[in-house]
Amino acid sequence: MPHSTALIVTVAAGLALAFVFGYLATRLRVPALVGYLVAGFAVGPYSPGFVADAQLASQLAEIGVILLMFGVGLHFSVRDLLDVRRVAGPGALVGITALCVAGAGLATAWGWAVGEALMFGLCVSISSTVVVIRAFEERDTLGAADGKLAVGWMVVEDLVMVVVLVLLPALAPTLGAVGGTPATIATDPVMGSLALTLVLTVGKVVVFAALMYVVGRRAVPWLLWQVARSGSRELFTLAVLATALGIATGAAALFGVAVALGAFFAGLVISESDLSHQAAANALPLQDAFAVLFFVSVGMLVDPAIVLREPGKVLAAVALVMGLKPMAALLMLLRTRTPVHTAVTVSASHGEIGEF
Repeated sequence: MPHSTALIVTVAAGLALAFVFGYLATRLRVPALVGYLVAGFAVGPYSPGFVADAQLASQLAEIGVILLMFGVGLHFSVRDLLDVRRVAGPGALVGITALCVAGAGLATAWGWAVGEALMFGLCVSISSTVVVIRAFEERDTLGAADGKLAVGWMVVEDLVMVVVLVLLPALAPTLGAVGGTPATIATDPVMGSLALTLVLTVGKVVVFAALMYVVGRRAVPWLLWQVARSGSRELFTLAVLATALGIATGAAALFGVAVALGAFFAGLVISESDLSHQAAANALPLQDAFAVLFFVSVGMLVDPAIVLREPGKVLAAVALVMGLKPMAALLMLLRTRTPVHTAVTVSASHGEIGEF
């Protein structure tokens, strides 16, 4: 059989063009990730010439998200999350609700069906954990009060989305979905009950979190210590990567938790260990490379022609995401007596939509 090189070509083209456009972006004094997005568009289906494998790029991007969230967890602790819970929790819940209602209302005004409008509202209501983390990392403020509050807010949003993504299939027939899968789920005696579905979903997340807190924060650091004692840098790096990817995929397969959230918890259980700094240093090179591929994969989705076909809708969506969304977050933060500088910084970071 002929030797397939689709994976190699996708990685090579993505990284090479990301380097070129990323460098040009920095020369123009704009963030490098803008160049990464342009690189994705250059190899995407909406540009002439070479088209990379979008499915492979998406899977590679998922690895980048896992490693990035794992790295964030390494620099955090359970105490950091608890410190911001009174602001991040209510703020995220109220923000999601307000933007979901506003987005659904806007889509309804466009004549969209109820299900489509709700989906649009959900899409614009959450922010990108990856983008926010990269922005705070570039400014070296991820460990400051601003960064901790922003990440805590993102974690709450991710938890809400885990529940939403499980409930959507059960709600799909009511919202007008067409196809056998949603109807099959809805007629199932267990999945057909939304209340039971919600309880099972939340229960799985709680069990996973408890398992990681009780067992993971003892077993994982102990395992890394045993590997570190061998003196092999390669084995230690493999142990770190296996932990991040293993817990992330295991969380998704067994508990229905998003891989990004599972990776974050994996980092949390190691963060209180003396090996957290070494683990972060070993994972950093791969984390950066795959994070670039994440932005390249997003760029591949860009269809510039939509600006010409639906300019009014595009401007309305941009105004909603970059105007109303940060303003709603700012009002919530000021209402909780958050310092003005922190409130402005954190709310400004919400002017985008999430990878979910």
